[in-house]
Formats: sequence, C-alpha cells, structure tokens
Amino acid sequence: MSHTLRKKTKLLARVRRIKGQLEGIERALDADLACGEVLRQLASARGALNGLTAELMEDHLLEHVVEAESAKARRLGGQEMAEVIRAYLK
Repeated sequence: MSHTLRKKTKLLARVRRIKGQLEGIERALDADLACGEVLRQLASARGALNGLTAELMEDHLLEHVVEAESAKARRLGGQEMAEVIRAYLK
C-alpha cells in the first residue's frame, strides 16, 4: 500500500486547511485588508504547502527509493523524485 493511501486522511486534512487559508486570503483581499495582513496570510499558506510537499517528498524517497523492492523500482522512484524536484524548483 502506497504511503499516500496509508496517510490519506491526514493528508486530506492538511489540504483542506491549506484550502481554508487560501480562502482566507481571498476574503482578506475582498475586504481590502492591509497588505501586511495579506502578506502574513500568504506566508502562512506557503509554509503549509511547503510542509506538505516536504512530507510527501520524504515519504516518496523512503518508500520508493530507500525501501524499494528492486533495483528497477529504486531507479524509477529516483527518476520520479528528480522530476518532482525539477518542477518544484521552477
């Protein structure tokens, strides 16, 4: 069973919290709040998204590279991770 399936409930809860943060940013902009407050909310949402990304990257590395069942699976897991890192750093 994949790490995303094992942690599905926890991951979805985090995504929903991030979604709530983004909706809060939308409300703040709509309400013409001060830019400093909007920037703080953006920083919080970015931090939450980065934390979720880091957790999934770590879990991927552990399950699909470190603990892979075969050399082929390890290679594929490593290639996937390299692609994700490239996309993440753009």
